[in-house]
Order: sequence, then C-alpha cells, then structure tokens
Amino acid sequence: MSRALAAALARLLEGAANPLQAQACQASAFTALQRRALDDLARSTGALRLKPEGRGSVYEVISVEMLTTHLRALRPQQASEIDPALPRRAANIAQSRSSKGRSHGHALHYLLVKSITDGVIWRGKSPEAEEKQETQQRHDRAFDLSQATGTAGAGVLAITEDDDWRSDQPLWLVENQALFDRLDWLPPGAQGTVAYYAGQLPSRLLKWLACRPRAPEVIVFPDYDGVGLLNYARVLEVSASPTRFWLMPDWARLLTTYGSHAVWRNTQSDFEAAVARLEAVQAPQEVMEMCAALRAQGLALEHESVWLSPSEPGSH
Repeated sequence: MSRALAAALARLLEGAANPLQAQACQASAFTALQRRALDDLARSTGALRLKPEGRGSVYEVISVEMLTTHLRALRPQQASEIDPALPRRAANIAQSRSSKGRSHGHALHYLLVKSITDGVIWRGKSPEAEEKQETQQRHDRAFDLSQATGTAGAGVLAITEDDDWRSDQPLWLVENQALFDRLDWLPPGAQGTVAYYAGQLPSRLLKWLACRPRAPEVIVFPDYDGVGLLNYARVLEVSASPTRFWLMPDWARLLTTYGSHAVWRNTQSDFEAAVARLEAVQAPQEVMEMCAALRAQGLALEHESVWLSPSEPGSH
C-alpha cells in the first residue's frame, strides 16, 4: 500500500508551478489501489479531498506541504535527485527504503566455469575499448580458463546479455554441483568448458546465450525430469549456438534400475510443459524417445546416476 500511495502522491504533486498552490487531478488517473490509499490519507490528514467534477471526480490538494512531507517519508529521495551512477539497488533504497524496489535485479550474472582440457580460452573485447572506439588488437581480452582451473579449481565469467565473450570449444551446462566438482563422467575426447547453473537456468544466462554464439556447440546435461527437460527446451529455443541434449550411456537401463517415481511426480507438470515445447521446436528423435520412456514408466532419472553405468562414457 505504501508503494501505491507514494506513486499517487508523486503524481498529485508533479509539476506544481507553485508549491503553495492547490492542485487537482482526475481520480480516473489512479489505479484502484492508489485511490484507496489516497482516500485513507484524506480521511486521516485532511491534506486532500475527493470532490465531484463534471461526470467524474478529482483529488484536490489542500496542503501541499503536508503531502510533500508525507511523500518524503515514503521516498527519502526523488528519482531526479538520485545519482545515476549509483548501483540500482542502492538507488532503490534511496527512493523507496528497500533494495527490492522497481528493477532490483543485478546488472551482472557470474557464471561458474571449469575447463575440461588444457588450452580453453574465452575471448572478448573490453567494454572500455568499445566506448573509446580504439583499436581491437590493443583491447582484446583473453581469459585462460585452463590456467584458472589449474590454479583455483574453477573460474568465473561476469556476463551481461550483450557482452561478446566466446570460446572456440564446446560449452557444457550441468544442473548439479557433483557433475561440476568431478569431470570423470565426461565421454572420452570431451573438451571445452563445463558451466554450473544450480537447478534453474537464470533468465540472464538464457539471454546471454541468445544474444550471439558463445561456443561452437552448447551441450545440456540436466536431470532427466521435468525441470531438467524444461531447462533444455528453454536453451534449445533461444541459443544462438547449436545445442544438443547429452544422453548418458545406457540411460534406458539406468532409468529402469534407478529411476525415481517421487521425482517424476514432483516435476510432472514441468515435464508436460517441456514435452510440448520440445515438440514445437522439433527436438531430436532420441530426446523425444527418452521423454516417452520417462512417461511410460512414470520415472525420472537424476544425472548423478551417470557414475552408476558399467559402460564406458560416450556421447549419444
């Protein structure tokens, strides 16, 4: 209610040529929630009133000073008073006393990555070079992920939707940390980068994948359940790079032996949504066959079961 009242008061007081001059505003200009907040304030303070005018009604300001004071209590600073260089969430606190005001998301997403082999490099032009329009050779940047992985165990890319980070080796996306901690599940000959996204793919990561090709191939290896398949569908729909789903060796036997009905039941609505989206984008036949097997058996398979396969790892 306080947010609705602040917006309504700002509208009432906006553009007053003389702060001491009473202002009127059509009631129809406000939402129902804003009108209710203004009516409550009018009854408790007498600083404004609702009066009929023509076929409608208007709010008339009786005390600009009182309403300005009330607005200042709700919004310590007005938007025009806030330094545009401030972080967004700090600006939200200044304007609404809460970091979770309008547009409270962070500008950057930190993508946790690890190299599979030596020689994995991510390249891009620094934002400073683009602003200054200086030579590409001077400002190209290179992130040696293999070196970072060898030194610290992993690396991180601070990504924004429109940056130009890219690699000339495949990008694997895994849903759970165990697959990121240990890479001995990977098929022979695998190379490139493994990235960990922790259950749900962030929308900022999806936008980043959609903006431009990030790798020669994006390989998605999630849980074989509704959430995992829905994440794969979301990547397949938008990725600017060729995208495929990785089927672990012997997945059909693993499903029958280790599949979970509880996980299937808990993610079934996501599963049905994922299948519809995969059909719409004509996902590969082998993925749809796997979906059919999950539905027929009423089972889901978590991807850590890859270590339970007696077969040698290999891509399907």
